[in-house]
Amino acid sequence: MPTTKSSQTPVIELKDVSFSFDSAPVLRDVNLTILQGDFVAIIGPNGGGKTTLVKIILGLLKPQKGKVRLLGSPPEKTSKRAGYMPQYATGEKDFPIRVIDVVLLGLMGVTCCGPFFKKEERRRAEKALDLVGMLSFAQKRVNELSGGQLQRTLLARALVSDPEILFLDEPMANIDIGGQTKLFDLLGKLNEEMTIVFVTHDVGLLSRHVKSVVCVNQTVFFHPSVQITPEMATMMMGETCPMELVAHGIPHRVLGRHQGTLHDCHTNKDTE
Repeated sequence: MPTTKSSQTPVIELKDVSFSFDSAPVLRDVNLTILQGDFVAIIGPNGGGKTTLVKIILGLLKPQKGKVRLLGSPPEKTSKRAGYMPQYATGEKDFPIRVIDVVLLGLMGVTCCGPFFKKEERRRAEKALDLVGMLSFAQKRVNELSGGQLQRTLLARALVSDPEILFLDEPMANIDIGGQTKLFDLLGKLNEEMTIVFVTHDVGLLSRHVKSVVCVNQTVFFHPSVQITPEMATMMMGETCPMELVAHGIPHRVLGRHQGTLHDCHTNKDTE
C-alpha cells in the first residue's frame, strides 16, 4: 500500500464527537484527524477514554453526537479494511483452540469461506504467524503459550486480513523489554505499508518509530511530534500520580504544554 499521500489523505476523521456511558461522559467534543502513513500513540490515564475512542473509530461503539469517518467513509462500511488487536484478556487462554485457528478467526467476515477455510486462507494465516515469529507454534493450543506469545498470536490475527490501518490496544502487555523492542521494530516495518495506531497508558512506551501522539482524558489533544515531559505526563495521569520518564532503553522525546483551547490543539494545523 503506497504511503506517498501520507501528508494529504485522512484515514481517521472525528468531528464534534461525544460519548457517554449512561449519563457519565467519557469523551467530549472530540475533533481529530489522522493521516495516512502515520504511527500514532494514543496515551492517557486508565478510564480516560482511550479504548472507547478506538472502538468509536472502528464503529464498535456509536457516539451520541458527532461524525466519524474511517478510510473516508462511516466505519460500518470500512472497518473490514482495518485490523484490530484488543486488550489482552486472560480468557483468551482458557479456550481450547490452536494458534493457527485463532489467526484464521481474523478472516471471519472478510472472506466468505469461514469457518471452512481454504488452503489460501491457511497460507495467509501461516504468513501472518511467520511475520510475528510464531509459525513454529501454529499447531499448539493457546493455553500452552506465554503471555508474550499470546500477544504475538493476537497481532497475527489482526494482520491476517492485510489491513490498511492497524489498531492495537495495550499491545506491550505481558511482553518483556526485549520483546517490546522487537515488536516496535516489527510495527515500524509494517508502518511502511499501513497506518499504525496503538493505545498505551505508559508514556515510557514511545519508541523511535512513533510519529505523533494523541492525548486522551475525556478531551483529546493531537501532537504532530513525539515529545513528552513530566509536566505533560502529570497532567494526563493526575497530580496524585507524579511520574519520572524512564524509557528502559526505548528512545523517547519531550512534548510541549497543551496551550489554548481544545480547538487550538486537536487538529493537524501545525503541520499544514
